Amino acid sequence: MYKIILLFYLTFIIQPFTLSAENNYFLILKNNKVNVRYGPSLDYPIKYIYKKKFLPVKIIDKKENFRRIIDHKKNSGWIHYSQLKKGKSFISLEEGILFTKPTKYSKPLAKISKGKLLRAKKCKNNWCKIHTEKYSGWIEIKNIWGSIN
Repeated sequence: MYKIILLFYLTFIIQPFTLSAENNYFLILKNNKVNVRYGPSLDYPIKYIYKKKFLPVKIIDKKENFRRIIDHKKNSGWIHYSQLKKGKSFISLEEGILFTKPTKYSKPLAKISKGKLLRAKKCKNNWCKIHTEKYSGWIEIKNIWGSIN
């Protein structure tokens, strides 16, 4: 009897919570102007507007053609899925240094400021190759918000 109760508990009570955590993933904004709504429909009013293409957002829920998102500042709302796409984009949560090669012993190129939106071209180990307005190089991936997969 104890095993049946335990099996029931694990199947119907614990499993939904573990599955919901696995469903969280990152996408990036497809356009320079993206409306965020209060609810999952075009009938809901606009809550705020993003004006930053490639900004990473975390998907925390979905309903039909809308995705509930949260950003790095903990703002949340609903975005139509057509305004989102897969991509390697992240925000630095602390200052970093851009290097010529994926090692701390290579030549430093530039200082990357906290809060900078970066697009990764490729990643290996704990390093990603990025391009800024003036520089192209490698940054060590630590304390970031977004996706490099």
